[in-house]
Amino acid sequence: MTGHWALAPAEEGGVDVVRLGPDGLPDGPVRREADPAEAVRSRPGVTRWVWRSTAEVYPLLLATGVRVQRCHDIEVAETLLLGHEGRYGEPRSAAAALARLRGGPVPPDPPQRSAERGAQSSLFEPHGVHVPLPDLLAVHAGQLRRAGATAHPDRMRLLVAAESAGTLIAAEMNHAGLPWRAEVHRAVLHDLLGERYAGGGEPRRLAELAREVSDAFGHRVRPDLPADVIKAFARAGIKVTSTRRWELETVDHPAVKPLIEYKKLYRIWVAHGWSWLTDWVRDGRFRPEFLAGGTVTGRWVTNGGGALQIPKVIRRAVVADPGWRLVVADAAQMEPRVLAAISRDPGLMDVAGRADDLYQAVSDRAFSGDRDQAKLAVLGAVYGQTSGDGLKNLAALRRRFPRAVAYVDEAARAGEEGRLVRTWLGRTCPPAVRTSDDPAEEAGIPVAEDEPASEARAWAPGYASTDSRARGRFTRNFVVQGSAADWALLLLAALRQALADKAAELVFFQHDEVIVHCPAEEAEAVVAAVQEAADLAGRLTFGDTPVRFPFTTAVVECYADAK
Repeated sequence: MTGHWALAPAEEGGVDVVRLGPDGLPDGPVRREADPAEAVRSRPGVTRWVWRSTAEVYPLLLATGVRVQRCHDIEVAETLLLGHEGRYGEPRSAAAALARLRGGPVPPDPPQRSAERGAQSSLFEPHGVHVPLPDLLAVHAGQLRRAGATAHPDRMRLLVAAESAGTLIAAEMNHAGLPWRAEVHRAVLHDLLGERYAGGGEPRRLAELAREVSDAFGHRVRPDLPADVIKAFARAGIKVTSTRRWELETVDHPAVKPLIEYKKLYRIWVAHGWSWLTDWVRDGRFRPEFLAGGTVTGRWVTNGGGALQIPKVIRRAVVADPGWRLVVADAAQMEPRVLAAISRDPGLMDVAGRADDLYQAVSDRAFSGDRDQAKLAVLGAVYGQTSGDGLKNLAALRRRFPRAVAYVDEAARAGEEGRLVRTWLGRTCPPAVRTSDDPAEEAGIPVAEDEPASEARAWAPGYASTDSRARGRFTRNFVVQGSAADWALLLLAALRQALADKAAELVFFQHDEVIVHCPAEEAEAVVAAVQEAADLAGRLTFGDTPVRFPFTTAVVECYADAK
């Protein structure tokens, strides 16, 4: 039962399964089987399963104890191939891909379902138009041909495989959950916010701070309403344009201190308070829904739960099971190292080939030992901060690392001219279309009130604007951030493979951080596996370069102790 097999739900119930040949088409009879989990379990040697969507199939397999080695997710592959063809945003479902293949009318994608709280979705719930197995395999064979016709077919095939692996990992993380102590969380909330009042009103500490803000202004002010706060400052003769922390800290007024404290605690109450705990933590686990490749750069997102923005104080509740540990691993200065690998700049590759502080090494070569200036210069090159001091820093960087700066300059130029740019493996930026004046809003990501606007926009994953300069800034960042996301996918895939014979489980991932939950006796091996996976991912993604991707790891019982 080795090789590649395909699986698709049958309209009459059960699933159809078939072995595939090298061309992606059937290489044997199609078999109808009643139990999808048993269909997979009875074929333990299958090296890759082809199916419409991992989200459709894999959760129930995991619920019955069945895991698979690899998969080809048809809808993930379609998204990547459409993007590469300059058709980002067209319907990506298997039914849409089949219609395009046959020249028929293309159906829209079904609406994205909301995150489910407290319930395991069942296998083969309706996810749009049913696509029988023969039609699904026609789409699969077409995808293999399209990937082979790209400028770098080996890279595109690797990207499809890596993104498909990401869907498996996300589903496994959703199934495992992040260890979470509800009683610790409640104690933290009580310490920070005080008692809860009946009726769902603000807890005691927020009510006290709200009164302090009002007393400072001399009249009642709602600190949870930015317009009310701005108006109150205007009445006091102070002009502010927002209630972001970085702007408030420039203001000399007695309301500022309690207002900043109120905003910080208010966000915890709203985003990770008692209601959040009830909604998202069950059976000792925090269970968000991780979505691999949830942004155009390939970065992951979560469908509910705010897993990628857990405040450090709330991380006290993330505690390993008795006898287990959390291995928390952070990639050190990942994006500058990626820039070195994709630009092939000899000087920057030499710097990035060391495990020590990259910014200090850059500063020693180009900024007379001023690490802060070196960091600003490197980040300015990646994020397009090319005015004022940024322009001066960029010039110094260009003199010392010309190929690295030229690489992002060319990506920016391509964006300004409306051309597509690609990551190292071939993930492609969206076309130059804007539907909103705010790129962060267009990308569908929340922007924290306390985050400087420029920083929020720099990370906006859907920054595809008809404003040529804005699009140039996006594409400048896209080639680096997107290539980093490609590398991270291969890191996760390699780490998953290394942990396959262990009790350890991947439980958390954001763009440069991984958490593994493991028995204490496996922790040392897991730490080594993380670095080995990073090294392997670097070779697979970027080929033979001297660039290293070191990790800072901590073995802890509580997540808050890792930093």
